[in-house]
Amino acid sequence: MRKVDYQPHLSPDAANLQLALDWLAHLVAGYLGVRFGKADAFQARPLEFCSEDSPLELFIKSQNPTLEEFTLVMMALAPHLRPGFFNTIVGEVLPEGGDIPELGGVRLAENRAILPTGETAQFVLAGHNLGRSIEVQRLLSAEHWLAKKRILWLEPVRPGEPMMSGRLCLDPELVEWVTLGTVGRPRFSMEFPAEAIETEMVWEDLVLHPNTLRQIHEIENWINHNETLLNEWGMKRKLKQGYRALFHGPSGTGKTLTATLLGKYTGRDVYRIDLSRVVSKYIGETEKNLSALFDKAEYKDWILFFDEADALFGKRTDVRDSHDRYANQEVSYLLQRLEGYHGLVILATNKRSNVDEAFVRRFQSIIQFPMPRSEERHRIWRQAFPPQIEISEDIDWKEISARYELPGAGIMNVMHHLALEVLADQSRRLDLKRLEAGIMREYIKEGKVV
Repeated sequence: MRKVDYQPHLSPDAANLQLALDWLAHLVAGYLGVRFGKADAFQARPLEFCSEDSPLELFIKSQNPTLEEFTLVMMALAPHLRPGFFNTIVGEVLPEGGDIPELGGVRLAENRAILPTGETAQFVLAGHNLGRSIEVQRLLSAEHWLAKKRILWLEPVRPGEPMMSGRLCLDPELVEWVTLGTVGRPRFSMEFPAEAIETEMVWEDLVLHPNTLRQIHEIENWINHNETLLNEWGMKRKLKQGYRALFHGPSGTGKTLTATLLGKYTGRDVYRIDLSRVVSKYIGETEKNLSALFDKAEYKDWILFFDEADALFGKRTDVRDSHDRYANQEVSYLLQRLEGYHGLVILATNKRSNVDEAFVRRFQSIIQFPMPRSEERHRIWRQAFPPQIEISEDIDWKEISARYELPGAGIMNVMHHLALEVLADQSRRLDLKRLEAGIMREYIKEGKVV
């Protein structure tokens, strides 16, 4: 790559994208010119950039792609930057109109813009050379690092169709980064059935039974030190990669908060997948919905937190119809991906008994989150209220903790409601009568007997 000056009306980032697009256009047009007899031969020009710290240049430095691999990335990126990129080139080669079957590509219904496919890549990089075409196919295989890192991949095709007729798909995060210079977190959708979860709390805010907390810190040790054990201490051939934990206990006892704290203190993003929302009414859709998630999570080293695990891992029943049979296939697929995942996977359920024992045996840790005992509730109550609220002398936290059985989330709900009340009436004072009224409100909400 050579460094050149850039046009003053463009930012360095935009100028680099312009240079890369011009280079790709010259490459594609040159091969098409030879194909249609407009030139006897074609010599590709060198790739030039004007800035060394633009996102596109940083991508090249961090991933070190070959020229062919970078060409594939640019072909997939081009329609995002210039929707009519390939249409313009075809129009220049065939000014009287027409299609070029060898170029491949699919047309959008809305504006007839050409989107590149694997066949487009084969034409540009290999022409009619069969050996080079096969090499391009290898570059686009699922085993290539571009696909494994979920940077670039071929869109799956329908059974019986040529594999290379699938569209070139580029990671939306990479598109956002090289164009805008920033990357937002992926949003929940049926195509990406997960949402990022995080917390402002710290370990000291999490009040758990000592035995539960000890097991949580064992998982933290695995996150921090397992790579050293596998790679530097040579245990990779003896130990399985990945860690699977089952959290079970009543709602509000800290399962989700624990997952977010593990991510916060180990520098990993945590994504929650609600299996009750993912399990599709359409047979076979669950597998499709989870596939892209696992592929991306593997590369990003996310912590995956599956809530409502019994939606897929509940007690099995006899297969009575095709729906039951496909449901079992979905469970088998998810188990396969869970066991092959190299990072931390946490499954959560309110009751361990809801999860089939055949699945339970697959976990390295099974951690109970019991209802907090009186002494744990005492700690939660004492640290729940902000210091701006004056606590009346008639409130005995030990007595309150012994009398009212609430999970940590329930106690925080009471605090939130009462804090808003004392702010509203400007008293900033909490007495026993108001506290017990708030507790009764929480009991009624949960359907508990007062």
